[in-house]
Amino acid sequence: MTREELFKNIQKKKSFLCVGLDTDIQKIPKFLLDSEDPIFAFNKRIIDATKDYCVSYKPNTAFYEAMGAKGWETLKKTLDYIPKDCFTIADAKRGDIGNTSGLYARAFFEGLGADSVTVAPYVGEDSVTPFLAYPNKWVIVLALTSNQGALDFQTQELKESGDLLFQKVLKKTSQWGTADNMMYVVGATRAQELEKVRAIVPDNFLLIPGVGAQGGSMSDVFQYGANAQCGLLINASRSIIYASNGEDFADKAREEAQKMQAEMEILLQAKGLI
Repeated sequence: MTREELFKNIQKKKSFLCVGLDTDIQKIPKFLLDSEDPIFAFNKRIIDATKDYCVSYKPNTAFYEAMGAKGWETLKKTLDYIPKDCFTIADAKRGDIGNTSGLYARAFFEGLGADSVTVAPYVGEDSVTPFLAYPNKWVIVLALTSNQGALDFQTQELKESGDLLFQKVLKKTSQWGTADNMMYVVGATRAQELEKVRAIVPDNFLLIPGVGAQGGSMSDVFQYGANAQCGLLINASRSIIYASNGEDFADKAREEAQKMQAEMEILLQAKGLI
């Protein structure tokens, strides 16, 4: 999927919502456990319920890998079921030396057919560039995450430049790719830091976790992070997919997604993007 195609879908659906399919078999409604593939049965109904209100889906691969070979099959079925107009993110946070990264890229882009994969840039350029070799595929680099442990490294000041470490990551990695194949993860709970992010990568899309269950503010994220093509994918996982654990779980998921889409529509209209 190209950047223009993604932006057109944002305009069409009046939404920049990404639904996180972090599906835990211990949390899905019990009546689904009798299904042949309970996780896929859950995901299928969530996708059917939310596809009109979101432009992206992001399965976190850990939830599937933990189930062994069966989980990998479920992940593939899930990605195949997602409508083709929705941007798919394999949230795998991979990062290894070049030849290994090349195999990871093959697994996610050729084997699973995902549009993008999240990567950790700590190992350096040769751990990221193999993912960039695939046309119309995307690398989503971890830049500034929303967890408490982010303070351990990401916001530490570098003596030689005065930059914070995440700023160094942005400056360096932006030399490896372009706004057409590289996005960044920036947590919603650090919304005001988005000004610093945008000063370095004004045109790239940002994947924003932390709105919803983690308490980040959508309006703050939009204020500090939106650009001329919106440039944001706001992810919500638990607040949508676990809105109910009863037989009405899909209906409740739809309601939550629709609420977020309605708020996004107002923000997009105010900025003149739709």
